Amino acid sequence: IADPELTVGMPRFITVGTGFDALAHCLEAYCAPGYHPMADGIAVEGIRLALENLPKVAARPDDIEARGHMMSAAAMGATAFQKGLGGIHALSHPVGALYDTHHGMTNAVFMPYVLAANRPAIEQRISRLAAYLGLAPSFHGFLNAILELRRSLDVPHSLKDMNMDGFQRERIAEMAIVDPTAGGNPVPLTKELVMQIFDRASEGEVD
Repeated sequence: IADPELTVGMPRFITVGTGFDALAHCLEAYCAPGYHPMADGIAVEGIRLALENLPKVAARPDDIEARGHMMSAAAMGATAFQKGLGGIHALSHPVGALYDTHHGMTNAVFMPYVLAANRPAIEQRISRLAAYLGLAPSFHGFLNAILELRRSLDVPHSLKDMNMDGFQRERIAEMAIVDPTAGGNPVPLTKELVMQIFDRASEGEVD
């Protein structure tokens, strides 16, 4: 039962974190390689619902209509990711296990850095998504929307802003490449690539 009234009392941090988790599920499902147009369609609409309604529920926790849309986006992400997930989750899982960070918020931090790393394989797909969302129909149109959403909702821009050091970066990379979600990434997740993403996320270097 998806009852938005059950989410009204959630702290803002949890609202934002779980909202970004729903967004990450939809986005990674959409970007995952393979042919599953039904999952893609569900994911695209889930992304739209999340982008439009997450700021509303963060600003007004009692906005039941927006809460309902976010619950729909969450359910849609859970449906769509039968197609696959990817590097956002593959990195977020070990970081959460080792540093006890909130899963959804960790996804939010890694999201633009993984998008940038995957750009060679997803640029055309993301441009189509941006056009559907009413953004500039380009990879950067969507990337900039994600960066602005993070900024407006007080998501840490970098791992350093989460008070994370790089002491376990190699261990994180080794855990990430064997994570069950790694195989759904649009480009092969090697240990070297994961460490590059981790380093960029540590320093806040998106491009």
